Amino acid sequence: MPTIDLLDLQRKKVGTIDLSAQVFGCEPRVSLVHEAVVMQRACERRGTASTLRRGEVSGSGKKPWKQKHTGRARAGSLRSPVWRHGGSVFGPKPRSYAYSMPKKKYRAALQSALSAKVAGGKLFVVTDLSLQQPKTKVLAQALSSFSGGAEVLLVVGKSQPGLLQAAANLAAVKVLSVDQLNVYDVVRSEVVVIPEQELAVINEVWS
Repeated sequence: MPTIDLLDLQRKKVGTIDLSAQVFGCEPRVSLVHEAVVMQRACERRGTASTLRRGEVSGSGKKPWKQKHTGRARAGSLRSPVWRHGGSVFGPKPRSYAYSMPKKKYRAALQSALSAKVAGGKLFVVTDLSLQQPKTKVLAQALSSFSGGAEVLLVVGKSQPGLLQAAANLAAVKVLSVDQLNVYDVVRSEVVVIPEQELAVINEVWS
């Protein structure tokens, strides 16, 4: 069972806390994390690229010239892909790139990503993240001691809408609730900050 320091918003140690071995102390599985990230990125693709096939481009359907005795190559349509302004052969059409992976595998991937953050000293548990005023400047000052300007992922409860408001204008800060935790955001963030009261919920949802 991993044990890490419990910090305040000034990054001063106020105690220690034991983390769940199943969620934060498992052996990182790089291939599983990679699979989860690729799946998430594929699901986010818009898939709106579209080209015109030979039946969709403008142009006459008339045969350009007779089949024989012209000295020219045979041609049956102005829309042929071998012609300029002709249709595309294998060009893209709107489609969905989304697919899914088994829930147990995705849970294991998230556990691996969180465990890697703990092992690398990039996951911090703070006593409290509530702000007296939901202001961007106040939140930026509170996080400066943890991030140093790097990407930060905040895991907060739904009862703290002020943090969402305060982080809206901070490009390097992502705020997620426990049920919104995902592998891609954990991996891409340099630092993960979790309030102490959210650990029990994380253990319940993701163990």
